[in-house]
Amino acid sequence: MATVYYKTPVIMTSRLSSVSCLKYFGRKKSLKELSTSCKFSSKIENICSFNQPPLTETLPNLPNVIYSEHKLHNVKTNITQLPCGIRVASEVAYGEFCTVGVAINSGCRYEVQYPSGVNHFLEKLAFNTTSNFPGDNDILNEIEKYNGLCDAQCSRDVVLYAASANRKYVDNIIKVLADVVLRPRITEDEVMAASKAILFEHDTLMIRPEQDQLLENLVHMAAFQQNTLGLSKLCPTENVSKINRQVLLTYLKNHYVPERIVVGGVGVDHQELVDSVQKYLVDEKPIWNNEKLDTISIDNSIPQYTGGIIKEDCDIPAFPGPSGLAVLSHVMIGLESIPLVGSNDFVPSCVLNLMMGGGGSFSAGGPGKGMYTRLYRNVLNRYGWLYSATAYNHAYTDSGLFCIHASAEPQYVRDMVKVIVFEIANMASNIQREELARAKKQLQSLLLMNLEARPIVFEDMVRQILACGYRKRPEELLQEIENVTEDDIVRIVKKIVDTPLTVVARGNISKLPLIEEMQELINTKPKGKIFGRF
Repeated sequence: MATVYYKTPVIMTSRLSSVSCLKYFGRKKSLKELSTSCKFSSKIENICSFNQPPLTETLPNLPNVIYSEHKLHNVKTNITQLPCGIRVASEVAYGEFCTVGVAINSGCRYEVQYPSGVNHFLEKLAFNTTSNFPGDNDILNEIEKYNGLCDAQCSRDVVLYAASANRKYVDNIIKVLADVVLRPRITEDEVMAASKAILFEHDTLMIRPEQDQLLENLVHMAAFQQNTLGLSKLCPTENVSKINRQVLLTYLKNHYVPERIVVGGVGVDHQELVDSVQKYLVDEKPIWNNEKLDTISIDNSIPQYTGGIIKEDCDIPAFPGPSGLAVLSHVMIGLESIPLVGSNDFVPSCVLNLMMGGGGSFSAGGPGKGMYTRLYRNVLNRYGWLYSATAYNHAYTDSGLFCIHASAEPQYVRDMVKVIVFEIANMASNIQREELARAKKQLQSLLLMNLEARPIVFEDMVRQILACGYRKRPEELLQEIENVTEDDIVRIVKKIVDTPLTVVARGNISKLPLIEEMQELINTKPKGKIFGRF
């Protein structure tokens, strides 16, 4: 029988001199000799060996495991409505910090009787001087005393003022927030500073290669022309000089009223929160009570979806540095979607959004980043000239907007529009069981991961209470997502594609097709090859 020899060096941990090592590795040893001569290794094995129980058995001498029990009263949302109309909501959360804030049923959709841009100004003026904190930095210094952070956001239908701080100082934080919301001084210097900030923001948006914020604003303006959700979220430059202290206080007086306010807290004692709200938001009066201001009725009209097109043929800056990315043209195509309230199709519309997915062609990742969604499989992975394609679903209490944003070099604009319109027209075609299950799991994962953050729990709670009057538990939403079927997707796609088309385009768009051609392609719902249709 032939003898097997090993020439590959064997690494050993024994303390051999360098000369001994060379002699040892230079020798030719058979497998049998090698196994019988390694006495050092066998000693190590004897030292480390001990009897371990099999993995199928419980470790001995350990106490029994006691699991926590799900108690409904620990996770419910406590809601109290004060006699004045303010609603106070809270949920339990454990930890040293809490999040409290004020949500108001306000936003740019209610600016029809005011110069467009009032809420943009209010967002810039938040956390400035107030009646009880007249110094320039008094508000921020006060919040920092309680290890806190603060923020203000004005969306189309909700305004949020919130702070996260040590839970021992809930009363102090509510005092600050009440002053910020109801008693801002809004001096001429502050209005001037806000004007400069808005103009600077506008100039910055014009020189940035990223177009998401501009397109999101324009697609709403095109979809709901001159009404409610179609009013600009960004203050037009021509309106900056028209908005002054009088206009801002008039808006606050008519919209920041008790029945439109929800005060929420996560990680706070509910009764303590109610007492603080009564003390600072009810007993102390708003600053506009001392002013002579007009009373203007609130526009509660339902959004009227019109569809339409907005084109801006302009030069979009290239990405700075040696990125190698081309100057792109951007197109966003939208249709009316499902409202948040009054329909059972809202959750299926969210599943559809995740099923379409999308992103950038240079996005690294895997299944968790949506690489198996339709806009990746059917669009980005097939057409190398497309730089991005992403689906969005904007939902409001009484309407919604589903849209896809895509970008490519100017010479491919016509083909890009064909590809995106084709995908929209065929959203309900050939739905695979695996892709629907993946979209539902992805939506459930996103929901649970987002709700691990305390500020997001706060925002979700106050937004739901403003819209519905109560908060739906995550368990209910998870079950509703799980119950979505292929028939649900087909039904809502039919609703969506039967609405007029909305198109927004920016950049070099000389090759953009007519909106009538796009609408015709949507209506015919083509199958198979898409090029050559217009």
